[in-house]
Order: sequence, then structure tokens, then C-alpha cells
Amino acid sequence: MNAFFPHSAQTRDVVVRVAVSFLQEQSEPSRGHWFWAYHIRVENLGRQPVQLMTRHWTITDGRGGRHEVRGDGVVGEQPVIEPGQSYDYVSGCPLHTPTGAMEGSYHMVGGDGSSFDARIPRFPLIAPAVST
Repeated sequence: MNAFFPHSAQTRDVVVRVAVSFLQEQSEPSRGHWFWAYHIRVENLGRQPVQLMTRHWTITDGRGGRHEVRGDGVVGEQPVIEPGQSYDYVSGCPLHTPTGAMEGSYHMVGGDGSSFDARIPRFPLIAPAVST
């Protein structure tokens, strides 16, 4: 386990690591709005390049409501990750509950034309308790 990226999953030669942070300054609990940032690192442990083509997220709020997000690439890019290299990006997730979770997959294409879905590990979204 990596201390900075406490959540990780490996699919074939691709490791997806996640760190998450609650953003108090972008949250308004009194208005039912909580916001988290998540930092993703995609590592290529293989011997050929891989390209991240699409993303699929399942976001679950604290009431059990589920929201699916699908799209091309991440943060406007479809990065090619060379052998032994990694790709990092940061994005965010708003919720209407103080807790929830995210998980999903990236559709990857290898240098040999093979394709597979790299799992994104489930990670919790938990706002710190606020004393009143």
C-alpha cells in the first residue's frame, strides 16, 4: 500500500491509485453541498504503451442513490502511458450528502491493439464531523 494513495487496484499491467480529500472551502453543509477532490495515478507496469480511452464512474451518495458517469478520456485527455511511466490527474465530486463512494473503470487500449477495462478501486467520500 502507498501511504499517499491509500486505494489501489491492478488490472493486467495497469495499477490505478487514488487519494481523496474533502474540500471544506468548496462545501456548504448548511445548503446540503459537500465537495471532494480525488487524485488519480495510472501506472503502466507492462512492456508496451497503453492508452486511456474512456472512463466509467459509479458514484453512490449516502442515501444509496447511484449516478453513472461515462465519457471520453479524463480531464479532456486520452493519455498514452509508456512502459514504466504513470499519468496523474485531479478532479472533483460534489454530493448532496456528507458521505458516499466512487468506483469505476478506464477502458484501455494496448500497443498491440488489445483492449481491457482497468478497475478503479472503490473509495469513500466522507466529510469530517462538524461540531455545533
